[in-house]
Amino acid sequence: MSLTQIIGKVFVPRQRALEKHQNEGEQLQREVLNHLIQTASDTEYGRHHAFAAMHGYDDFIKQVPVNTYEELKKDIDRMRHGETDILWPGRVKWYAKSSGTTNDKSKFIPVSPEGLQKIHYAGGRDSVAIYLRNNPKSAMFDGKGLILGGSHAPNYNLPDSLVGDLSAILIENINPLVNLVRVPKKQTALISDFEIKRERIAREAMNKNVTNISGVPSWMLSVLTCMMEITGKTHLEEVWPNIEIFFHGGVAFTPYREQYKRLITSPNMHYMETYNASEGFFGIQDDPMDKAMLLMLDYGVFYEFIPMDSRKENGETRNEPIPLWAVEKGKNYAMVISTSCGLWRYEIGDTIQFTSTNPYKFIISGRTKHFINAFGEELIVDNAEQGLAYACQQTGAEVLEYTAAPVFMDENAKCRHQWLIEFSKRPEDLQQFASLLDKRLQEINSDYEAKRYKNITLQPLEIIEARPNLFNDWMKLRGKLGGQNKVPRLSNSREHIEQLINLNKK
Repeated sequence: MSLTQIIGKVFVPRQRALEKHQNEGEQLQREVLNHLIQTASDTEYGRHHAFAAMHGYDDFIKQVPVNTYEELKKDIDRMRHGETDILWPGRVKWYAKSSGTTNDKSKFIPVSPEGLQKIHYAGGRDSVAIYLRNNPKSAMFDGKGLILGGSHAPNYNLPDSLVGDLSAILIENINPLVNLVRVPKKQTALISDFEIKRERIAREAMNKNVTNISGVPSWMLSVLTCMMEITGKTHLEEVWPNIEIFFHGGVAFTPYREQYKRLITSPNMHYMETYNASEGFFGIQDDPMDKAMLLMLDYGVFYEFIPMDSRKENGETRNEPIPLWAVEKGKNYAMVISTSCGLWRYEIGDTIQFTSTNPYKFIISGRTKHFINAFGEELIVDNAEQGLAYACQQTGAEVLEYTAAPVFMDENAKCRHQWLIEFSKRPEDLQQFASLLDKRLQEINSDYEAKRYKNITLQPLEIIEARPNLFNDWMKLRGKLGGQNKVPRLSNSREHIEQLINLNKK
C-alpha cells in the first residue's frame, strides 16, 4: 500500500461529511451563525450589538450593520496594538496584509487561532480531500508538494505578533508534520525578496519528487520559468515526472491556462481552483468538469449576498443583503461575510453568481468596482485616479479620457499594464509621465508595488497615446455616447482596450 493510500484514509470521514453540502446548506449556515454569535457575545463588539439577546438571523440583521474595512478599521488597529476581546474573543496575533482601500495603502485582516484552523487550514484539507475523492489513483503523498508563500514582519513589535501575506502566516503556523511532505524549507519560503526566493525555491525543488504545487498562477509561473532556465528543460514533467495537480487561486486562471498547458504536457496533470482570500477560504472546485466552485458552508464563515441588480427608486444600489437560502441562480451578488476572525457583515468586494443551489456552487463574476487583478495587484479606480493626478501635476499634462488593461504573460513570463490615454494637454515627455504614474501607483497600492518589485512579475507600465476624440467615437459606435454612460476605466479583460486600439489606428 502506498503512502498516499494510507494517508488518504484519514480524509474519508470528511469526504462523507461534505455530502451534507448537497441538501443541508441552510442548516449548516444557521449553525455557523449561532456559533459565531454565542462565541463573540462577550466581546466589546458583541456587547455593543447585544449578541447575547439574539435568537437567530432575524435578530442578527436588525442589530448588526453591514461594514466595510473603514467601519472596522479602528477596532482592528486596537487589536493590532494588543487589546483583547474587541471583535473576537482573546488576543488576535496574526494579521493578513491585503490590498488597500480608497483611503489606505494596505488593510490588515485579523486571523484568529480559530479562523486559522477552521477556515484557512480547513480549506486546504478539504481541497486535498476532494481531489483524492475524484482521483483515487493519486500518488500525491508519495512525493512532495511545492507551496508558495509570501513574507511576514513583526506587528508593531509586539511579541509573537505578525503581519504579512496570508500565505506566510499559514506557513509559519503549519503543522510540523506537513513540512515532511513539502518544499521549500520554511526559511526559503518566507524570504521577502522574491527574486532571491524564486531561484532558491527552484534550486531546492528541482531535484525533489514534486507531485503537487499550490499557489497563485502568476507567481508560480515565474518560479517554474526560473527552474526551466536553470535546468535547461522544456517541459515540467522532465524535471518532475510525477507532477499531477496544481491547486491554484488568488487570480483568474484563464489567462494562464494555455501557458501551463505548454509547460506541462503530461496527460495526468490536473488543475483545481480554490477561492481563498485574506478574509477566508470560501470555495473549492469539486468537479474537474465544472469550473464552478462548491461554497464551503461549515467553516467559521456566515455568508450573505447583496443583489447587484437591486435598485432604489432614485437609482442607488440597495444595501440589503439576503441569506444564502434566498439566493437565485444566475444573478450577480456582492458577498458579505461574518467570520470567526472578527469580521462582522463585512463587504469583501467580490461578486459571484450561483450556478447551482443544491449544492450551492458559484463562479466569481468580478469585483464590486472596476479593477485590474490579473496578477494579484488589485489595482482599483481610485488608485488610477490618484496616480494620473500626480503625473499630471508633475508634468503639466491634462488627461481627458483613459482606460487600462493587462497584457498577460508571454512565454518568458513577462507582463505589464497597458494604458490608453487621450490627453487634452499632452506631456512633453510621455515616458516620464509613464514613470511618474507607475511610481505613484506603487506608493499607494502595496500589492501593485509587490508585483512591480524588480520587474519580476510586472514590467513597467506602457502608455499608448490616443488620437483626439477616440473615446467619443468608440462610445458612439457602441450606442453609448452621452447620458450617464461611462468609459470603463480598468478591466481584467482586453476586450474594450483592443477595440479602442484598433479604432485608434484608423
